[in-house]
Amino acid sequence: MFNLSAASSAATSATIVPFNASHPPQSTTTLLHHKRTPPTSSSSSSSIVCVLLHSPSSLRSNFSPIKAMSLSQTLSTAPSHQPHSPAPGNKQVLISLSDKKDLGILGTGLQELGYTIVSTGGTATALEKAGVSVTKVEQLTSFPEMLDGRVKTLHPNIHGGILARRDQKHHMEALNEHGIGTFDIVVVNLYPFYDTVTSAGGIDFENGIENIDIGGPAMIRAAAKNHKDVLVVVDSEDYPALLEYLKGNQDDQQFRRKLAWKAFQHVASYDSAVSEWLWKQTVGDKFPPSLTVPLSLNSSLRYGENPHQKAAFYVDKSLAEVNAGGIATAIQHHGKEMSYNNYLDADAAWNCVSEFTNPTCVVVKHTNPCGVASRDDILEAYRLAVKADPVSAFGGIVAFNIEVDEVLAKEIREYRSPTDGETRMFYEIVVAPSYTKKGLEILRGKSKTLRILEAKKNESGKLSLRQVGGGWLAQDSDDLTPQDIQFNVVTGKNPQESELRDAEFAWLCVKHVKSNAIVIAKNNCMLGMGSGQPNRLESLRIALRKAGDDVKGAALASDAFFPFAWKDAVEEACESGVGVIAEPGGSIRDGDAIDCCNKYGVSLVFTNVRHFRH
Repeated sequence: MFNLSAASSAATSATIVPFNASHPPQSTTTLLHHKRTPPTSSSSSSSIVCVLLHSPSSLRSNFSPIKAMSLSQTLSTAPSHQPHSPAPGNKQVLISLSDKKDLGILGTGLQELGYTIVSTGGTATALEKAGVSVTKVEQLTSFPEMLDGRVKTLHPNIHGGILARRDQKHHMEALNEHGIGTFDIVVVNLYPFYDTVTSAGGIDFENGIENIDIGGPAMIRAAAKNHKDVLVVVDSEDYPALLEYLKGNQDDQQFRRKLAWKAFQHVASYDSAVSEWLWKQTVGDKFPPSLTVPLSLNSSLRYGENPHQKAAFYVDKSLAEVNAGGIATAIQHHGKEMSYNNYLDADAAWNCVSEFTNPTCVVVKHTNPCGVASRDDILEAYRLAVKADPVSAFGGIVAFNIEVDEVLAKEIREYRSPTDGETRMFYEIVVAPSYTKKGLEILRGKSKTLRILEAKKNESGKLSLRQVGGGWLAQDSDDLTPQDIQFNVVTGKNPQESELRDAEFAWLCVKHVKSNAIVIAKNNCMLGMGSGQPNRLESLRIALRKAGDDVKGAALASDAFFPFAWKDAVEEACESGVGVIAEPGGSIRDGDAIDCCNKYGVSLVFTNVRHFRH
């Protein structure tokens, strides 16, 4: 679904107000979400702004022009007067805004087109300061706002004018009987609930509740439902298109439907944020009975995983994702636009490198890390990561967990492939937490197409979602690190301290490799990996071939237990000369694995944690 800040910023939220169907906007400019001021206990008036726009048509409003009155005047006269009746042919707009961006431009433009503007609270004040004449909502309802601003526009004189169908005679007769005029346009944005509950200082429960908008969504939904007769706008970016449309006196039902869609989508996103927040205030399970994920279109992609597949990239606007890091919110400093596969690979590289605390470089190809190295000297780490599999590294993604400075940038730009010592390494993407000014300048000079991303580390504890046909799988993210588990020695030989450190490093790498996964590592450097094979033995053989003679005394990590040992993966690993094997354990043949390692003098440790990755 479309998120609260889909079109502009994740911090904004908008309420849509219905427009008159006879004058739809000409443009399909994306509607932005705006904020209205929520009611407070210290004031009886709200700064919510509602704009009712009445477009010229054969079914125009009968409201007559009314001069703006002060709230005190309105309240004093309301009990003794009936609601003001509209004059025939009068065009009216209802405006209720929290975010008043470009309000003066909108109000002036509508006034010049002959519209009477009806508004409330802070919006009315802002319009008057801009030199726009305003009719207060209280003048139409003959009733003051009450309950600390909770009840203001929830009145038949407002909603009747929005919901009445102009092509239904009995609807219009009912309005005339009760002295209710029609609205042609409704411009509304909502209380800033999203911004408020995600603010750095946090918010208590009662304040969160008071920031839930009621009147705004009601007006938006009413106008969107009656979009044939009422234009509804929730985005200040649509003001120019609206004014141009009204000047042209057009009747584009497709445009009206798009505005209505945006309106309902906006309210749906707003409600999803409220629902997510309220669920977190309960003692409910992490997985609620129903779940709505607000998605905001970030960009259309050239194609999907393959050229014949259309694709787009959406950003998750759930409250849980606010400031939570990840590739989706990365800043692109340079290069071609990101592709579908670029996002997948960059995400894999960034998630892997972010797991390490020491300066680390990770190289990824097709979502699998083909090179990983940690060193105090990041230049050495980079070279070792590429050396692990230079063929795969070419055209891959390189990621760092520390800032890329001038020296590192030069190394990335100039480093030659270890395969021939001549070919300059080529990458699709470089991703890091930050870049120095000079470092960024040098990397930009490496290639016009090189994508340079600046990302923030993913927070732990996120909900992981994955689509299957007709449904979604949800699970906790796999956040366990070597510090969170025990490496239990189950063989007669205990690993040396350096071997245990190697086992921990290999285990951290293998959790990012597609199953069946095997990683061989030594001295905080991946030597070889085998991934994605239907059986573990083949993954082992691939990893051994890549590691070569360096396998002697190295650590081997497996993402899951070995189902067989003798004349299978465990024995082949022991015969290759590995010094220690780390695996989850849990097989009915664990005893065979232990006996085999004891025979060859290899240390075996059980982690009791599996790392499947499909």
